[in-house]
Amino acid sequence: MSGLNELLQAIDTAAQAGEETILATVVKVEGSAYRRPGARMLIPLHGRTVGTVSGGCLEQDLAKKAWWLTDSGEPLVRRYSTGATEDEDDEQSALTFGLGCNGTVFVMLERLRAKSPAPAIELLRRVRDRQQPAAMATVIGTSRYASVRVGDRLLSDTEGSLRNLQLTHGIRRDLHKTLTQKKSSTRLYSDARGEVEVFFEYIAPPPRLVIFGAGHDAQPLVRMAKLLDWHVSVVDSRSHFARAERFPQADAVVFASLDNPFDLSPLIDGAFVAVMTHSYRQDRHWLGLALQASPAYLGQLGPRERTERLLAEIGLGTSALHYPMGLDLGGDAPQSVALAILAEMTAVMNQRQGGMLRHRSKPIHQVDLVVSEKLEQAANV
Repeated sequence: MSGLNELLQAIDTAAQAGEETILATVVKVEGSAYRRPGARMLIPLHGRTVGTVSGGCLEQDLAKKAWWLTDSGEPLVRRYSTGATEDEDDEQSALTFGLGCNGTVFVMLERLRAKSPAPAIELLRRVRDRQQPAAMATVIGTSRYASVRVGDRLLSDTEGSLRNLQLTHGIRRDLHKTLTQKKSSTRLYSDARGEVEVFFEYIAPPPRLVIFGAGHDAQPLVRMAKLLDWHVSVVDSRSHFARAERFPQADAVVFASLDNPFDLSPLIDGAFVAVMTHSYRQDRHWLGLALQASPAYLGQLGPRERTERLLAEIGLGTSALHYPMGLDLGGDAPQSVALAILAEMTAVMNQRQGGMLRHRSKPIHQVDLVVSEKLEQAANV
């Protein structure tokens, strides 16, 4: 979901100006690719694109051709190959870039009307604003006689139905699975009319970062987290540090006196939390409260011996506490410390160890499995 705010802002700006735009979305990847399914890019008629769907190799072609490709107004899926060679006699072959990545990327192109809210965009907006995950099912391939079309959608948080009622029931069931498993996938459904391919996208809200400590080393951490489109809050009990002008990119800067405790749970439950006030009294206070909540990650800055003394005084110990906080990257500048902290948080979020990729024996990205299902009956309206 990196870049979601910028994408939604660009869509709003275009809509206010009465301008159409084109949304390009990666809906399937075979083999190796820079971006994964769910990556989005907005293509305006004039001006620069917003977002990326690759490492820079596909964007120019999409921006150049998207408008005439969608001239009919109907969504379509364009197939790109980053393999070194391609059979030019195969009419179904992808547009080849010969980059040697040996991957095929499927990108859906669809027009966004200025005065007609797109359900997919509204869902992204709800996920961001409500901080609640959702799932979206998008038809990305059909047989000639199918009763649904490419671009048809069902959303997990709204009612709706496709023309094929049996397919609707199957998709609704698999939307629930997508939310439960928190994982995107591609599924094939087949009946007497042929096959329908559906992309199930799990859409998580932007990660939340809560930083206890508004010192100088918190500033680059805020900036880096906002580059990743995280929601960032900064908390400090020192009024001269907890000032919005010191953290113009933060979503919230909170002055909180240690003498007036408040319930931290709504703020930090499910969030990534860094305790880094450089004040022993403050660290003991905030760490003690955070240990009683349910953060997705909790880290304490400082030497191991200092943190263990804090834990002994607090009377709470946990193996889930990351201390000293951050990956072992070296460097002692505030920017280096921020990079190490955010790198460890990202590794935890993605259930990785944070080691060097050259030592990884498995693929960098999980292979997307295609699940096939035979519909018992095609019920059409």
